[in-house]
Amino acid sequence: MLDRHIHPKVKPLLSWLAKGLSAASVMADKVTLLGFAIGLCALPLLAWEHYTTALVCILLNRILDGLDGALARETKLTDAGGYLDIVLDFLFYALVPLGFVLANPESNAIAGAFLLFAFIGTGSSFLAFAALSDKYRLDNPDYPHKSFYYIGGLTEGFETILCFILCCLWPSQFPLIAWIFGGLCCLTTLTRIWGGYNTLKQAEKKRTGAGER
Repeated sequence: MLDRHIHPKVKPLLSWLAKGLSAASVMADKVTLLGFAIGLCALPLLAWEHYTTALVCILLNRILDGLDGALARETKLTDAGGYLDIVLDFLFYALVPLGFVLANPESNAIAGAFLLFAFIGTGSSFLAFAALSDKYRLDNPDYPHKSFYYIGGLTEGFETILCFILCCLWPSQFPLIAWIFGGLCCLTTLTRIWGGYNTLKQAEKKRTGAGER
């Protein structure tokens, strides 16, 4: 919901950092992999209940996730890089709830399972639309910097990271936070399904009408 407003504010800093990395011949894909490796460390740290250190890994992962995109735009955007970025992003999003479940299965398992279910909904509705949008050459004015069609929603990247921050700061409240945020993710899934379906349906009609003429 807030990603489109936040990105223009952080873009100048990311672009400045990306210029320095580009001058040093650092590749965007390497930044993507480094970010995921750091994010992956959050899983055992959460399981061992080292929440502050896990939060540092989570935040570093998100910083590098923004930086790899800026670096790619500074050098060259590639489909392979965009693919790697989005796949590792979704794996990272899934490992954080798993870490909390491993930390305290008795209290966190059901809420964590619901949050993962909700993430499947937001992720599948997001990726399915992105896969089909290119077929109709749909414009995406809200997120022109993305390498594919980025369909927005109530819960996007910023809101998800805020959820993770709250969970790390107040781990005993993970079940409550997970239920609330999972519910918001379900609303996002419903709006994406409705909006995506109608958008593609209209695009099909336009293509069919153009073909008939």
